[in-house]
Amino acid sequence: MSLSEEASHSLVGVIRMPDQAQSPARAILKRVVGAMAALLLAVLIVYLDRDGYRDVNEDGVSMLDAFYYATVSLSTTGYGDITPASSSARLVNVLVITPLRVLFLIVLVGTTLEVLTERSRQALRIQKWRRVVRDHVVVVGYGTKGRSAVAALLGDGTEPGSIVVVDTVQESLDAASAIGLVTVHGSGTRNDVLRVAGAARARAIVVAPNRDDTAVLVTLTARELAPKAQIVASVRERENEHLLKQSGADSVVVSSETAGRLLGMATATPSVVAMVEDLLTPDAGLAIAERDVEKSEIGGSPRHLSDIVLGVVRGKTLYRVDAPEADAIEPGDRLLYVKKVTPPGGE
Repeated sequence: MSLSEEASHSLVGVIRMPDQAQSPARAILKRVVGAMAALLLAVLIVYLDRDGYRDVNEDGVSMLDAFYYATVSLSTTGYGDITPASSSARLVNVLVITPLRVLFLIVLVGTTLEVLTERSRQALRIQKWRRVVRDHVVVVGYGTKGRSAVAALLGDGTEPGSIVVVDTVQESLDAASAIGLVTVHGSGTRNDVLRVAGAARARAIVVAPNRDDTAVLVTLTARELAPKAQIVASVRERENEHLLKQSGADSVVVSSETAGRLLGMATATPSVVAMVEDLLTPDAGLAIAERDVEKSEIGGSPRHLSDIVLGVVRGKTLYRVDAPEADAIEPGDRLLYVKKVTPPGGE
């Protein structure tokens, strides 16, 4: 049976939903409050039905007796040869012995119960997530390129819960989960792994493995599952770019050449490299963005707008601002422009 056909509880070790952080002290406090609530409920039940209880003293059941009976019952102590007979002994049993028993049960049983509860909770969250997930971004490979891609997505306003990371390295998945991303453990070259990641309903798929041959296979698999998704792939060598495009990638980034150009530019014009870095950082300074044209802009030239327009996107084709096709803005066009980004708390 493939992963995509597995029940949600079977995918707990494969899919990992973002953890909801909670301090150990708060978790223990919640357990203690729950135990005390159960104890008080038992006391109330015993005291309301006190006429049905008898003790060895044959003097009826008081509120203290009800507490005593509830504590020895809930703690599974039972009755032995030695039982508290005086009020003071019973009071000590209620105030000291029983809390120690509860604490002991928390330490002894709490870990096992927490593991079982967490697994069930994860299974329910996975089941709900698989039912509603759509229009998300799948990132295959969480190495240097994948992390940078995720950082750019987050800086551009994408919610962490809308990003799914697929990788085979557990340390990488742990790092992704730590910032609130959904993770899937497995190879992006496998059809069933991408199905589990919801690739068929994703709006975009980022292919960022460390090897070019892996990138080609991932792209082929992703395009078969998601014919309408935007697939962006990274490749190390220019000679493999055409393979990615033939495999179904909409955009291909040649990482080695891009890095090489920046290195070459930095030797002569380091300020240009700084500006390029600024444009590629979406959360501060200047950033390259895309927007719909306004009605008042239709028919005009993009070179005469207040925004610094770099190009016009018409359909799936990008025209540079100096191209003849971009002389006049048409309905349905989108503008690629430079915008100023104000960081949170900035002016």
